[in-house]
Amino acid sequence: MTIVYVLLGTIFGFVLSRSGAADYDYIQGMFLFERFQLYGIIGTAVALTAPGLWLIKRRGLTLAGRPIKIELKAMHRGNVLGGLLFGIGWSIAGMCPGPILVNIGEGKVYALAALAGALVGAGAFGVFYPALQAPLHMPPLKVGPGEG
Repeated sequence: MTIVYVLLGTIFGFVLSRSGAADYDYIQGMFLFERFQLYGIIGTAVALTAPGLWLIKRRGLTLAGRPIKIELKAMHRGNVLGGLLFGIGWSIAGMCPGPILVNIGEGKVYALAALAGALVGAGAFGVFYPALQAPLHMPPLKVGPGEG
C-alpha cells in the first residue's frame, strides 16, 4: 500500500507544480488579489473532494474495506489563532506544507528555509500547547502513532 501513497503523492506534487499552486509569484498574487487562478484551483479541489468525502462517510469504509469514522473537530479559540498563524506563514513564505516539498523537489533552495520554519513552528506548537490549552479552551492534544 505504501507504493500507492508514494504514487499519489507524486501525482499530487506534479499537479501542484504544473498548476502554479506551488509558485511563489502565483501565491503572492493570490494574497494580494492580483491573480485569481489559485482561487479556482482551491474551489475545484473543494468541489471534487466534497462528494468523495460524502461517499466515504456514507459507505463507512475505506477503499481497502477498513471501517472509517470521521470526527468533527471542536471549535475553539485555538482554531482562529492557528488559522491566522498558518495564513500569515503561508503568505510570507509563499508556500504551505505541500508546496514546500514541491519546491524542494524543483530544486528551489529557498524552500529549505520554509521547511526549517515549518519544523520550528511544529516544535513550538508542541512546546507551547500545554500553556495555551487552558486560556484558549483547547482540547487535550492527542499524540501517538494513530491507527493507520
